[in-house]
Amino acid sequence: MPTKQVKDAAVLATNPVPGLDPARAAAVRRWLWIMVGMVFIMVVVGGATRLTGSGLSITEWNPVRGAIPPLNAEHWAREFALYKASPQYKLLNEGMSLGEFQFIYWWEWGHRQWGRLIGMVMLFGFLWFWLTKALRGWTAAAVFSLGLLLGLQGAIGWIMVASGLKPGMIAVAPVKLTLHLTFACFFLIGLIVAAVRFRGAAGSGEAGLVRAARWLVVALLVQIALGGLVAGSKAGLTYNTWPLMDGALVPAASKLFVMPNFWENFVDNPTLVQFNHRLGAYIVLALVFWHAWAARGTALARRAWHLFALVGAQAVLGVVTLLLVVPLWAGLAHQAMALAVLAYATLHAARG
Repeated sequence: MPTKQVKDAAVLATNPVPGLDPARAAAVRRWLWIMVGMVFIMVVVGGATRLTGSGLSITEWNPVRGAIPPLNAEHWAREFALYKASPQYKLLNEGMSLGEFQFIYWWEWGHRQWGRLIGMVMLFGFLWFWLTKALRGWTAAAVFSLGLLLGLQGAIGWIMVASGLKPGMIAVAPVKLTLHLTFACFFLIGLIVAAVRFRGAAGSGEAGLVRAARWLVVALLVQIALGGLVAGSKAGLTYNTWPLMDGALVPAASKLFVMPNFWENFVDNPTLVQFNHRLGAYIVLALVFWHAWAARGTALARRAWHLFALVGAQAVLGVVTLLLVVPLWAGLAHQAMALAVLAYATLHAARG
């Protein structure tokens, strides 16, 4: 029996991907899928960093020197002194012990260190495949653009942290947290699409259903962004009932729009932020069900129903997380499941 690599090479010989060496395609895809797994871990660790209140524990951005953690008491004293000068310490954590500081420091340091590792795997992997001519031309340019997106994501991460170091702030700005999460999702989507397309097999789904599957990815991305706003504004710590909010399906307008600036309500008003996330969940669930129903009897049917099951499970997990007032395990599970749903939806749409 031919191996999977031989089968894939045969498919690529029939449907070649411009700029991709068929003999090395399997290795390139493995590299991309490893990156997908690393990004998944990165987002989950980022969620833990947020939920433990660790994201502002490191107040400097040193892309190279920052990879070395404090190695002695003097180094720890310096890092602790920098944190003590931050608004979060003065307004929220004044009096915390060095041990408590070390706990939040290691979460943030681990998050940044994993990001550095992703960057190195991306950079050295690309250089290897480019120098060995496994990637050429527009295909190499497409993968290189993913590397640029990763670099931009790192810069956005620091912009996010810097927003929480401004006077009067005890956490990062919700919009910048959401931007950081959204760009991580962009990178994840790009990696999965590249890995699928580099297989060379053409999809067999109907054009209309494939387009619908792509729009589902967009809808899920919007819903994840709405979840980022919930996390950033801590809206999940209020209205911990379901399906009602304050005894009603739709809260009163006087609670949904309380900010002087109308648009500010969509970011900083926990009532409207949570309501939008709930509404988004209902819409996504309905759209995914419609897609699965429309795809019955086609090549996309099985994956479409699998996606519906995943979205349904994520919705249930979201309700449980809300009712339990966002314990660490539930918050992390909800965030991890969101990435899993997005990844599967992207795989579904890319395979066609």
